[in-house]
Amino acid sequence: MMNHVSFFIASLVAAFAGFGVVAVLFSKIRALPIVNEDKAREIARAIKVGAMTFLKEEYRIISIIVLPILLILGFWKGIVAAACFFVGAIFSLLCGFIGMNAATDANVRTAIAAKDSGEHAAFSIAFFGGGVMGFSVASFGVLGLGSLVYFFVDSVQFVFYLSAFGFGASLVAFFARVGGGIFTKSADVGADLVGKLEAGIPEDDPRNPAVIADNVGDCVGDTAGMGADIYESYIGSMVSAIVLATTMYHQLSYSTLPIVLSIFGLFGSFLGIVSHGIIRVEPIAMLRNASYIAIAVFGALTFGYMRIMNIGGTFIRGDLFWSVIIGCVAGIVIGLVTEYYTGGAPVKKLAESSQTGAATNIIYGLSLGMESTALPVVILAMGIWAAFVFGGGTFGVSLAAVSMLATVAITMTVDSYGPIADNAGGIAEMASFGKPVRLITDKLDALGNTTAAMGKGFAIGSALLAALGLFAAYCQESGLKALELTQVEVLVGILIGGVMPFLISALTMRSVGDAALKMVMEVRRQFKEIPGLMEGTAPADYERCVAISTKAALREMILPGLLTVALPIAVFYSPLGKEGLGGLLVGSTLVGVLLALMMANGGGAWDNAKKYIEAGNLGGKGSDSHHAAVIGDTVGDPFKDTSGPALNILIKLMSIIALLLVSMGK
Repeated sequence: MMNHVSFFIASLVAAFAGFGVVAVLFSKIRALPIVNEDKAREIARAIKVGAMTFLKEEYRIISIIVLPILLILGFWKGIVAAACFFVGAIFSLLCGFIGMNAATDANVRTAIAAKDSGEHAAFSIAFFGGGVMGFSVASFGVLGLGSLVYFFVDSVQFVFYLSAFGFGASLVAFFARVGGGIFTKSADVGADLVGKLEAGIPEDDPRNPAVIADNVGDCVGDTAGMGADIYESYIGSMVSAIVLATTMYHQLSYSTLPIVLSIFGLFGSFLGIVSHGIIRVEPIAMLRNASYIAIAVFGALTFGYMRIMNIGGTFIRGDLFWSVIIGCVAGIVIGLVTEYYTGGAPVKKLAESSQTGAATNIIYGLSLGMESTALPVVILAMGIWAAFVFGGGTFGVSLAAVSMLATVAITMTVDSYGPIADNAGGIAEMASFGKPVRLITDKLDALGNTTAAMGKGFAIGSALLAALGLFAAYCQESGLKALELTQVEVLVGILIGGVMPFLISALTMRSVGDAALKMVMEVRRQFKEIPGLMEGTAPADYERCVAISTKAALREMILPGLLTVALPIAVFYSPLGKEGLGGLLVGSTLVGVLLALMMANGGGAWDNAKKYIEAGNLGGKGSDSHHAAVIGDTVGDPFKDTSGPALNILIKLMSIIALLLVSMGK
């Protein structure tokens, strides 16, 4: 039987083995030298400096917000509670920092590999770059929660310590996701509106002053921001499952089960990434195979472990292993549904709607985003029902969330690959590597758009399951057996919670619009005032555009974050009480998931409809259809990369704060 010591040793071995994989992947990326490519090196350095400058300033502001909370927790609940919150926050920051370093090292080398060695070599570098983020997220999660369980599982404050750790991870993730999203989309929208539509120059053209800011945005939004988002879901799902297991079963084998599953997922992910060097297939097949191998290994190990440890029943009704299967299958199916809506037949129809102008493109894109919510929600609802009925109640639902995220190392590898490939295309264009190289990077980038869209669908699905697990833990800790809709406190809480996703979306969308306006004005000014810029004989002032996005993102991320933290606290200590806070979580989760799905899928469809036209269809680049599609894409950009992703963290952050509040008095 597993005891405290053997569990702790297994957690440490798994975490540090994951860090070892990170080190190996870093060495493989940096083994490719950058020689005789001064222009590419200079562009890559500008991107890295811009990304790291933004990250440094963002972390400084986050530390200012974190410090008062740290002091309050230390004064109110002691140094251990404060330390748990601090470590949760630091691990989230480290995931972003490490992933960003890898992405900014891999982007230029992916472009050079495409130029010197071809598609497979370029794909490998981008894939390894994504792997650094993936294995960092998984390793820090297993290390942090494994240590917490080992040291404090018998403490009366155990649930509070878990909640404090999760709160630190969630708080940092929210600011990283919102700040990175505002940065990347203000630059992207500004670059597209002036560069493509007004000046008629290609995407990633070095004459566009916003092009470096756009590439920096891919790093800070789609790499560091996405990493923090998935890390926070990873932690949230395990926290809820551990809390429920501890209060329902009172056995170490059940309390440690969520982390053991994550260890198996980490091992499966390792075999998934190793398969890249054994199986030589097309990149899209490689990405799918790596994910499927990881899930298959995870499922086999989990089945054997649960049978040996006699956990979860007899493989009939009530067996927890059904929850594991349901979580894995739901993650795959939601990814496939998302891929269909953002890369299948609906995208071609959306592109065709561009032939009659931007208005019809936007109308069709909105309708497509709304339609795309139906099937994922039905799948998730059926999965929740099945996990509850066949997998052992609320703990079964929380275990499904853990299982969906257990192979996060390979999931994040596949997702983080996309921004690196996108950056590589930009560097190849700016360094004048030629059309054959750009064709390779464009192919990898198109694949990255699909994986990014699937990653967003996966993030939303896992966010719902993690939020439901946290909600179940909240009800368990607060003693709420049921929420009566006829109870006025519950009804008011639902209404307040339901409006929060709209309010946060409004704030973040407006932030992107305001920052994009400043970017547009700056790009126009440079085209007008810098002699020789359009002719390519004078350099653009890239730093001013990076500064515009940086200042806007850092300023605008604060209010949504403070509102998200303050509202659950205000409701809990108001006459609405714990019932009102329960209603708040129900309203925000329901509306937040629907709105996030609509925004993510609609935005992805707009982006790929534009790319479909740019590939030479419906008139190709420069046509009226293309102009309409670019406008649709500028609407979809903040949908899919700013407001939509922020809602994933909104519902989990409010849930973890609620759990923290009810466990504070114990």
